Amino acid sequence: MKLTTLIAALAMSSASAVFAQAPATPPGQQPAPNAQQRIDQREANQQKRIEQGKASGELTEREAARLQKGQARVQKMEDKASADGKITKKEAAHIEHAHNQQSRKVAREKHDRQHDRNHDGKVDRPAKK
Repeated sequence: MKLTTLIAALAMSSASAVFAQAPATPPGQQPAPNAQQRIDQREANQQKRIEQGKASGELTEREAARLQKGQARVQKMEDKASADGKITKKEAAHIEHAHNQQSRKVAREKHDRQHDRNHDGKVDRPAKK
């Protein structure tokens, strides 16, 4: 009888110790950044993609200028949203949507078969067969 009581007491104490532990962040993962950091990082990534496209010739000067203008529009949205010192969830979602659209535009322009590989400002056309 004492043995079963002892086993039950041990089981209860070990179960409560497991539940009492605070949830830890898994190794290799960081806590989610706040909205401002996420938006800034995304903006930097988009800018890097545009610059890389210009350098490789995947984007013409006109395409790059159009994409830069779109980035400026998103930046203006962000500035307006953070004017009061905090970006709300609704504002962050609106900016995230604009970033998604801009990202699709960058991808589309980089893969649209218009190239300026020799960087002379003119679209390089594929040779006719």
